[in-house]
Amino acid sequence: MKKFSLYDKDIREDLFIYLEELYGKIRILEEVNIGDSRADAIGVIDGALIGIEIKSDADTYTRLKSQVKDYDAFFDYNYLVVGSSHGAHASEHVPENWGIISVELIDGKLDFYILRAAKLGTDMSIKNKLSLLWRPELAHIQQINNMHKYDYKSKAWVRDKIIETVSEAVLNDLISEELFERDYEAIKETINNYRQAKGQKKRRNLKRRKYRKKAKS
Repeated sequence: MKKFSLYDKDIREDLFIYLEELYGKIRILEEVNIGDSRADAIGVIDGALIGIEIKSDADTYTRLKSQVKDYDAFFDYNYLVVGSSHGAHASEHVPENWGIISVELIDGKLDFYILRAAKLGTDMSIKNKLSLLWRPELAHIQQINNMHKYDYKSKAWVRDKIIETVSEAVLNDLISEELFERDYEAIKETINNYRQAKGQKKRRNLKRRKYRKKAKS
């Protein structure tokens, strides 16, 4: 009997439901640029971010080495999600702190199994993590920490100032809170108002990321 191959598109929706059941409170953001890579998904939980890289039966490990470096630099925890064709050798391609989740089609349904739980990484840079936030989200962190607005400074400058002012432990919580509450339409309006005030053209669209947002308990 020919074995059924699972593709990325076959895995995602059920994977995100599985992660909701696993973590309880989690928000999933898809296709996010990190360094020279693009994360398949980010899981936002209280005080931490989880990088999720999917290698379906149709994928190879060709780019994984460079992807691992970027994931480790941006996220607290990381998971490699693999189709059955990769399951036996997945641990050879990621560091020991990475978790591994296998996925198989059993009786017409996807079955997920944690082969190895993710551990807290040591290479995450809070500066990289903070770069995932947009200008209005940075401004909100400045506001709640009674910081000056620095409207005419670059985002990179503002991020450095935030890191100087707010402890990393507090920032981890605040970054998660901002991503939990991210509202694409509201942020688009805020960004356009900001750009208009500076004499810049409005942005036509902010690329909406698909996500599943679990209601707060």
